[in-house]
Amino acid sequence: MENEKKIILYHASKETVEFPEVRKAKYTKDFSWGFYCTNNHAQAVRWANRGSGIPIVNYYNYTENPSLSIRKFDGMSDEWLDFIADCRSGKTHRYDIVEGPMADDTVWNYVNDFLNGDISRKQFWALAEFKHPTHQISFHTLAGLDCLQFQKSEVEYDKSKK
Repeated sequence: MENEKKIILYHASKETVEFPEVRKAKYTKDFSWGFYCTNNHAQAVRWANRGSGIPIVNYYNYTENPSLSIRKFDGMSDEWLDFIADCRSGKTHRYDIVEGPMADDTVWNYVNDFLNGDISRKQFWALAEFKHPTHQISFHTLAGLDCLQFQKSEVEYDKSKK
């Protein structure tokens, strides 16, 4: 299609991921089990540099397929927080793709405190008010993964951590 908009997405890893997979793991993530990417290159580099091993950033062309079931959160909201709470507690969903904010480490601690009942929803929003989340998009089905086309992978060290 001529008018398809291709977006570059990045996946942080310790290896080249030419063929992404959805893997069920011990712990669920913000949007449940899936293959996670971001449109924020600096964020991908930071994540690739966590832990030991060679930091690899994988590049993909993403072409949205409007016939798929896609859930987009434009920002942090009660709906976003409830969705994360459900996913983190092990509930699954039927979306092919979920896109929205990714809480940084500080906001994630607030989310955890909320999930554990240590702070109320009102307290969460008071703490998170001036935090700026980054971006994540997760692919949960083979049809969702088909929207990704692997381009390349590169070893990328975080130059801000010297």
